[in-house]
Amino acid sequence: MDIEELKKQVIKERLGINKEFGKIFSFIDFGNVNNWFSEDTQGLEKEKIAEDETISIDLKMLKDFADIFSKDTRFYYGHNHKKPSSLGFLYKSKEIFGKRRNFTKKIQWVHHHLKEEERDVNTRSIFNDKDGEYVLLPKCNFDVEIAVDTIKLLEKYDTCCLFSGDADFIYLNKFLKSQGKKIILIKGGHITKELRESVDKIINAQDIKKDIAFVKKQKPSES
Repeated sequence: MDIEELKKQVIKERLGINKEFGKIFSFIDFGNVNNWFSEDTQGLEKEKIAEDETISIDLKMLKDFADIFSKDTRFYYGHNHKKPSSLGFLYKSKEIFGKRRNFTKKIQWVHHHLKEEERDVNTRSIFNDKDGEYVLLPKCNFDVEIAVDTIKLLEKYDTCCLFSGDADFIYLNKFLKSQGKKIILIKGGHITKELRESVDKIINAQDIKKDIAFVKKQKPSES
């Protein structure tokens, strides 16, 4: 066993991913993953980070991490076609995960009319229509796409690994388990009791922060 294989084995043992999970396919819901560390005030080694620093996901690290235990990894992400940085991110994700393992669609913008208590804490641009003041909220989930892909590929894996804490996957998880599949859930933050009970193994994002993320300075516009 060479040094790289030894490192992979150590990480799998740390995560508790053993031979009983068989062949694993991973499905990354990046819209969910991207927010895992957005509110963190601690860095990779639990040190306090500066006010102008934030924890960001590194796509290459994320792919390399998933490859440690996955035979196949698929990446799902919504893009804003009007924003150059979003298109640049899309290009990078295709380069890292591969064009055939990268699935995207345009973000849709939903009108959300502000309630009285929301006005003082709102930081988004405000618009007006006949029903009052509203903001535009991004919406672009991949629940259907991920569900279809996991079912289409059903005969090719033993375990489905979902990088997401979305409770909408409960129904899918129950179906996959009825077909004899195991489920690994890698999640950030709180999840519902029913989602917890629908999987075989849960890995907390905080336990893999140093494997997939880095500390970076915030841009002035983000502060």
